[in-house]
Amino acid sequence: MTDLLRHLETRRSIRATAFTAPGPSPADLDRMLTLAVRTPDHGKLAPWRFIVFEGEARQRAGAVVAAIRHAETPDMTDEQLEIERGRFTRAPVVVAVVSTAAPHPKVPQFEQLMSAAAVTMNLIHAAFALGFKATWLTEWLAYDRRCLDAFGVKADETVVGFVLIGSAPAAEERQRPAIAGLVTRFGGE
Repeated sequence: MTDLLRHLETRRSIRATAFTAPGPSPADLDRMLTLAVRTPDHGKLAPWRFIVFEGEARQRAGAVVAAIRHAETPDMTDEQLEIERGRFTRAPVVVAVVSTAAPHPKVPQFEQLMSAAAVTMNLIHAAFALGFKATWLTEWLAYDRRCLDAFGVKADETVVGFVLIGSAPAAEERQRPAIAGLVTRFGGE
């Protein structure tokens, strides 16, 4: 348990621009995803799925994003377009976590969405456990219907986030909230 506690005490999101190779092998990624789905899932619905962006598909995804952004903002600079093109090449692997929450007689959609968020956090923990770094981003493309359509996200699905996975130097610690101001205790009296 000491390793897990140490990880939880030092876990830190990595800046998107800090990632380098190597990234996870296909076997490593399969193991991460297998560990990620070991998450709270009321009703055993598995209300989530993954879209993996790796290899040259990352450049193709970036080209789609840049074209969509350029169509709505034609006066973008070359530098701005390059940023959009590079969204999926910042890390060796990018995994979109998609919530497939749907109406259910016993499991509210909100609980299903929270399960997808838990899967996302488990994926990050699994990446760190296997010696990689990871960060969770959404950014504008997670909400843009044109991007979602291009990536195969259905109209009734939601992108919970994009998890960037690769190697990176240790991130600097940041100030964390003190729990004293966040915790109340119910007395029941």
